[in-house]
Amino acid sequence: MSTTTSSIAAIKPAEPQPKSNQLLRGIVTVLIAVIIWFSPIPEGIQERAWHLFAIFIATIIGLILQPLPMGSLVLIATTTTMLTHTLTPAEAMAGYMNTTVWLIVMAFLFARAFGKTGLGRRVAYTFIRKFGGRTLGLGYALALTDLVLAPGIPSGTARTGGVLFPVVKSLASAYGSEPGPTAGRIGSFLMLSVYQVHSVTCAMFMTSMVANPLMVELTRRTVGIEITWAGWAAASIVPGLISLAVLPYFIFMLTKPEIRETPEAAELARTELAGMGPMTRPEWVVLGVFLTVFSLWVTGSWTELEPTVVAFFGLCAMLIFGALKWDDVLAERSGWDALIWFGGLVAMATMLNTLGLISWFSMAIGGRVEGWPWLPAMGVLVLVYLYSHYFFATLTAHATALFVPFLTVAVAVGAPPYFAALTFAFFGSLCAGLTHYGGGPSVIYFGAGYTDVRKWWTVGFFTSLLFVAIWMGIGSFWWKALGLY
Repeated sequence: MSTTTSSIAAIKPAEPQPKSNQLLRGIVTVLIAVIIWFSPIPEGIQERAWHLFAIFIATIIGLILQPLPMGSLVLIATTTTMLTHTLTPAEAMAGYMNTTVWLIVMAFLFARAFGKTGLGRRVAYTFIRKFGGRTLGLGYALALTDLVLAPGIPSGTARTGGVLFPVVKSLASAYGSEPGPTAGRIGSFLMLSVYQVHSVTCAMFMTSMVANPLMVELTRRTVGIEITWAGWAAASIVPGLISLAVLPYFIFMLTKPEIRETPEAAELARTELAGMGPMTRPEWVVLGVFLTVFSLWVTGSWTELEPTVVAFFGLCAMLIFGALKWDDVLAERSGWDALIWFGGLVAMATMLNTLGLISWFSMAIGGRVEGWPWLPAMGVLVLVYLYSHYFFATLTAHATALFVPFLTVAVAVGAPPYFAALTFAFFGSLCAGLTHYGGGPSVIYFGAGYTDVRKWWTVGFFTSLLFVAIWMGIGSFWWKALGLY
């Protein structure tokens, strides 16, 4: 179906920033670094730590203002740390040897395999064929698809934007729901439901969102706690599944789509699946590798295999059996881009901790809330962490800027480190739906034109309240049962 293959391309691309605008943002970023660099150094902080802090904060501001792509910004920042002798070359480049960084690269290659073979689309249309007789059923079918794909596709943009969006756009168009007067027929509901579900699936697995492994690594470096793939999934599974069970209906009630019955959707899915034919050998290879890798991730505590080692094994298997070619590996620009910016950020964040700045921050902020019971203090911190995402354009920038400071403050007031780290990590994804710029796929879904800013922000805010009730309410009882606090 032509709509399926061309729907992303049909969206009018964002206008490029004027060069003068980019230059102004770049000047602001550099000016912030200079101001902090030459500011009086607080007592108890090494000069080298303060200078690294100046470069790091400027990098975070750059990620928000985006005068240059993320990879360029972090590469410039990493080079600056070496040119100024703030870090030695070995210290500045240490992040690129980090196993978590390479796990992200491997996961992007898994995403390419799902897209290249068509397995992702096949999964989506299979669920739609079974559950797509009603509009609400379509919402749940797409949610199940996202849930199935999430552990193996770490990029919300690749998964929700690249795999699911063409399917969603095809379904809306099939019912005459287009941007404008007909958006409310079904398109607005589908777009908002799928995007809000993406927030949940990003939170549920260590490998379902690009910043999740970063937060795992920052937890290890900051408080010495190791979060395993299985440990993350065990903590998120109950609040995550409850959220997925409630969310499509919740969005359905908020958007009130005009079309309630969708018998043609199942027929559309059957047509698409018939056009794809039986599963191909590459699809079977990707499915088999994915199930094997998933099993090894879950049983990592018994097999004693690092998640990155398992991911490399999966990639090698796909190369050996031909599901991916070496040219596919070389062409995965997003993965190699992630290697550059992720590795640089990990190195700087690690050295900030090594040089004692994080400990200083923890004591300074912890002193302000000294005497608070840790549980209410944790609740306030989580709410601030969640709604601060209004000021961020990406989940990665949000996590990079705030995860370590909030974690150190929570631990300083007595919150169990493992519990605190996972809580902030979960809400680091659940915040994605607040705004129409809050995550990578938001540009695609909002840009499709099926909803305006007011509706998006209204749905996002009420959905955030639902997430708070489920994850901090029901979730806290589950985490208590698991012994996390």
